[in-house]
Amino acid sequence: MKIAFQMDPIGPIDINADSTFRLMEEAQARGHELFYYTPDKLAYDQGRVTARGWPVTVQRVKGDHYTLGEAQEVDLADYDVVWLRQDPPFDMFYITTTHILQRLSPGTLVVNDPFWVRNYPEKLLILDFPDLMPPTAIARDIETIRAFRARHGDIILKPLYGNGGAGVFHLPESDRNLNSLHELFTGFSREPLIAQKFLPDIAKGDKRVILVDGDPVGAINRVPAKGETRSNMHVGGRPEKIALSDRDREICARIGPLLKEKGQVFVGIDVIGDYLTEINVTSPTGIQELERFDGTNVAARIWEVIEAKRS
Repeated sequence: MKIAFQMDPIGPIDINADSTFRLMEEAQARGHELFYYTPDKLAYDQGRVTARGWPVTVQRVKGDHYTLGEAQEVDLADYDVVWLRQDPPFDMFYITTTHILQRLSPGTLVVNDPFWVRNYPEKLLILDFPDLMPPTAIARDIETIRAFRARHGDIILKPLYGNGGAGVFHLPESDRNLNSLHELFTGFSREPLIAQKFLPDIAKGDKRVILVDGDPVGAINRVPAKGETRSNMHVGGRPEKIALSDRDREICARIGPLLKEKGQVFVGIDVIGDYLTEINVTSPTGIQELERFDGTNVAARIWEVIEAKRS
């Protein structure tokens, strides 16, 4: 197949952690032809969806992990699969790429399905499953957030469309910074904030469960660094081996059919204790860590699903 990857610049990636690199590596090993471009090079031009980028080959050599062919503009309708793999923030630039890529359907398979990526961002899809998630409020209004903290004491406050642990604050009941943080966030953004009841189980880790076409294939545990509340690996969280629990499987059984129906082939959910906190569909990570811990080649499973869809 001809495969195009819409992703952030390939040069700075960590080849031992980046999930997109592992997907590219596996696709290449399976005989597929790869093309790479950054999202700013995606365009709609008189009915055509185009991208300016490069044919690419990859290899697991640090500092020499990719080779580009000659730069060219391509018509993405000529490709079998396009991967939507740039990282958030989930802003209007990101959303616009989903609108453009959606126009490739049904001839070209876009993974994950851009219509539902746009409508199911990480911190909003969980609202369909209120019994699975911790007490949550989404608001820009400070009085609503104050009342939420008054009910629940310890809370986590974070940007609704952030990622990688950026801007996540733990606000115990005694903390006096809520007003200042609200002023800070609302001063540079018109977006709401999300508040959730603080879950002490975060000290034991934030579990990332990987689902492929709606089915759980394994999990890794991300343990916060000393003195941190955030467990994201971007900010020093330590990945460790862990098994799927009965509760993890129960959560996946509830959400998996919807993810499969909506074309969300590669999804990473976050589970703290018994609670589902996020459903990551934009650019989930964790497959390399899972492969190291469990020997599960998640990239191969993902490609098996995609190849079946294109056969």
